[in-house]
Amino acid sequence: MKLIITVIQDKDSNRLVNALGEHNFKTTKLATTGGFLKEGNTTLMIGCNDEDVDRALEIIKDNCSHREQMVAPISPMGGNADSYIPKPVKVEVGGATVFIVPIESFYKF
Repeated sequence: MKLIITVIQDKDSNRLVNALGEHNFKTTKLATTGGFLKEGNTTLMIGCNDEDVDRALEIIKDNCSHREQMVAPISPMGGNADSYIPKPVKVEVGGATVFIVPIESFYKF
């Protein structure tokens, strides 16, 4: 048995949870915050049998898209500096970061 932990953008969460549910994957949804953009993310925990991992990864890949987003960089002085005018830059966001860990035991009470 494996635990798939996937971090996705909030924009992709409902679509992915629905797609996983259609294929009988049970998920636990956690609200999280990313460290780089300081925006809301969703972390899903998906428990599945070893033979279902590839199918789960396909569903994750098909439902989490990459996109570009404009962000204002943080002041190099660590705060608000009157002379520093941030110029927004494009960054690629979206997709999924996936961790797969083995499960030694599983209990449901």
